[in-house]
Amino acid sequence: MITDELTDAIYLEPTKQAPEQARRFLSERLTEWDVDDFNGRLIVSELVTNSYVHGAGTIVVRVFRDEQNGLPKVEVWDEGANLPVVRPPNYASISGRGLVMVAALATDWGVRPFPGGGKAVWALLPT
Repeated sequence: MITDELTDAIYLEPTKQAPEQARRFLSERLTEWDVDDFNGRLIVSELVTNSYVHGAGTIVVRVFRDEQNGLPKVEVWDEGANLPVVRPPNYASISGRGLVMVAALATDWGVRPFPGGGKAVWALLPT
C-alpha cells in the first residue's frame, strides 16, 4: 500500500482526469529545470492511463533527477498486482500501443514491483 508522503510527487485518484493532472505536474517540474516537456508529457500520460485502466488504488506520480545520470525520471506507482506487458502489434486494435510508444520515446524504462504489493513503472526522459 502506498502511504508515505513524498515532496516530489502528486497523488491522483484513478479517474479519467488523472493523465491530465499528471501532465500538468510533470510539465511544471520540467519547466523549473529548463527541460523540454513534449515527450515527457506523452510518456507520463501513457503510464498514468495504464495505472488508471489496469492498476488499482491511488496513482502516485514522481518526477525527479535520476541519481546515476541526472536525467529527468518519472515514476508512476499504483497498488495493482499486474505488471505491464508490451503487446505484439495488432493493427486492428484501438488500444495497446502505449508501452510501445513509451519504449520508443524514453531513454530507458522498466518496472519495479514492490515487496508488499503494487509497482512503480519508470521512464528516463530524453533531454
